[in-house]
Amino acid sequence: MKDLFLGIDTSNYKTSVAITDENDNIVFERSEYLEVEQGERGLRQSVAFFKQSNALPLFIKEAMSCVNPSDIAAVSVSSRPRRVEGSYMPVFLAGLNAAQMISASLEIPIYEFSHQEGHAHAVLTSACRDIPDRCLMYHLSGGTTEILDCRRDSNGYLMDIVGGTLDISFGQLLDRIGVKLGYSFPSGAYLDRIAGETEVTEKAPSIRHKSGFFNLSGLETSSIRRIDMENEEETSHNSLISVIFRQISQLIYDTAVYLSSDLGIRDVYISGGVAASSTIRQLISSYNDRGLNIVFGDVRLSGDNAVGIARLGRLIHTEKDI
Repeated sequence: MKDLFLGIDTSNYKTSVAITDENDNIVFERSEYLEVEQGERGLRQSVAFFKQSNALPLFIKEAMSCVNPSDIAAVSVSSRPRRVEGSYMPVFLAGLNAAQMISASLEIPIYEFSHQEGHAHAVLTSACRDIPDRCLMYHLSGGTTEILDCRRDSNGYLMDIVGGTLDISFGQLLDRIGVKLGYSFPSGAYLDRIAGETEVTEKAPSIRHKSGFFNLSGLETSSIRRIDMENEEETSHNSLISVIFRQISQLIYDTAVYLSSDLGIRDVYISGGVAASSTIRQLISSYNDRGLNIVFGDVRLSGDNAVGIARLGRLIHTEKDI
């Protein structure tokens, strides 16, 4: 009986391959960042595509060695950033090409999803037994800060943007500050550790939002300016880092309160690499005095991963068989 599901995700940050079973248990999972040179703040699409194409064969070979390939019922892949017309990034072609070859070789179905749907399904399946028909989904990653009205349908998830950044993302903000401070890209994990270990007494100025939308480039500019001043004075940057995490956390909560009330949605799920931050998780939990159902899900599945894609393939494949 074929009861395994292969998932592939090739974002601009990570190479990810996973195999899950008919109960959504993880049989195999490997997810690794693409290498970025010290001082750089990301990869061009052409370079990321090349790196993904080189990394995938090894990942897939390792995955196949853990199972009997004849037990794989379907292969799923993230083929675009969002499930909307015109959504496209060349880097996802690396995963799509690999999935198409596997589908043809094993004579199994292939299911295409958006990268964003994979993030949503990963957090939803790791956090709750019964997936809600509708929820407020935050996608907070290296290049994306979007708040979505997320609704389940027969092909995955429909997601309408109802809030988020109008310029740079939370991930870009943290990475640019981290690289400025000398940390490797991506820098979020380094800054998160510092923020969690730093007691700060200075007030964290609020970031304003308008109906759930906001700008972050001003915070980037002021933070870079403060870093330069602190470098001249040879003082620590820890307080600044801690303040930034408090500003981000408060903004996430403020927009959740506003949009939950405006849309009548009480369930709030937070996905993406930024959602792995232990500091942000702790702060938002401490802010939640409105009784919202705010859920982060498994830390391991917050960042880019193929588990959500594999599980989505299992869900759609099973529903088509009914």
